[in-house]
Amino acid sequence: MWFRAGLFCVFAVLLALASAFLGHTISYDFAAKVGSKSVDGILNLLASSMLAVTTFSLTAMVQAYAGATSSITPRAVQLLIDDSTSQNALATFLGSFLFAIVGIIALSTGIYGNTGRVILYAGTILVILFIVVTFLRWIQHIARFGRVSDTIDRVERAATDAVRMMMQPPRFGAEDNASVPSDAHVVHHEKIGRITHVDLAQIGEVADAIGADIHLVSIPGHLVDPAKPLAWVRATIDDDQACLIRDAFTIEHHRTFDHDPRFGLVVLGEIAARALSPAVNDPGTAIAVVEAATRVLAAALRHRPDEERSPPARVTVPPFAFSDMLEDVFRPIARDGAGTIEVGLRLQKALAALVVIDDRSTIDCRNEAQDAVDRGRTRLSSDRDIAELSRLHHTLWGNHGVAAS
Repeated sequence: MWFRAGLFCVFAVLLALASAFLGHTISYDFAAKVGSKSVDGILNLLASSMLAVTTFSLTAMVQAYAGATSSITPRAVQLLIDDSTSQNALATFLGSFLFAIVGIIALSTGIYGNTGRVILYAGTILVILFIVVTFLRWIQHIARFGRVSDTIDRVERAATDAVRMMMQPPRFGAEDNASVPSDAHVVHHEKIGRITHVDLAQIGEVADAIGADIHLVSIPGHLVDPAKPLAWVRATIDDDQACLIRDAFTIEHHRTFDHDPRFGLVVLGEIAARALSPAVNDPGTAIAVVEAATRVLAAALRHRPDEERSPPARVTVPPFAFSDMLEDVFRPIARDGAGTIEVGLRLQKALAALVVIDDRSTIDCRNEAQDAVDRGRTRLSSDRDIAELSRLHHTLWGNHGVAAS
């Protein structure tokens, strides 16, 4: 944001210098016709109004952040803070205020006459036009900025972008319990936090140097501590090589959306859980989250990594487990929405749709659907609702648990 505002200051300084050194090339009659003497009043008006607009915009943004924190989920606030439209608008308004201040200071020096004011006048008109366009976009944007539907869309986009960054398709079926060999050299990290990024190129260079494969254990989103291994290798590595492997892992205190698709699904589940709480009682939002999560999971099922994103030849990266991705978003919805028939029905249909996209997910989706229907049978107060949910579950999954086409 400071960079955009700084550009306005640089533009104002260059404009003032141009007015001082190139003003003599403009005729006095032309300067009188365009009304260059009014530039003083315009800059004063611009300085006072842009300061007020900047304060108003900042207040609106802070209110949107506070509203999202209290009524949606605190984990989604970072996506609002990173919103480019809001940053551009605030930087434009603040930069325009700084432009006016620089222009007023330049005029107060008296180093150029009426002809030099023409250049400053033209630059001021250009800035005003830019402000008008930005302000109109900002008005349209602020009407939906920070609302529940807008936040769901942002989280869905962030999760989908993270899915496209996955090194390989998700893993299906039972959890992979591959253990670290006893004769392997294990690399640990002294920090405690969440992995936000892994520099595979740096790990690949170490693997080439030692002539052995490096197997990662932890991937973005995992919580690491001194007791949990980051990677292992069946070769002897020195302290410098172990340090290079360790430094390839970026450890932060909080999870981020960029390379962690599960975090986006967790946030979607939190939004639905908040909407299904007795204080809010908004099943429509929960249904919207189910549909958004289904699109993200469908993208994961269809994901085929590009060769450019493939890990180096000697580096093995564990895939995300599809069952974990399902639980991240659908388990809180099944738990908190068990007493709402509309949510239960939508959840069964969403899981069946994922099986149609890729039948390898049948076991994972069937288990999640069975868990949801079991919760519904114990929480639904109407026998009719229980019968309808059970009938739909049987229709979609059949006696053998295979989703109907």
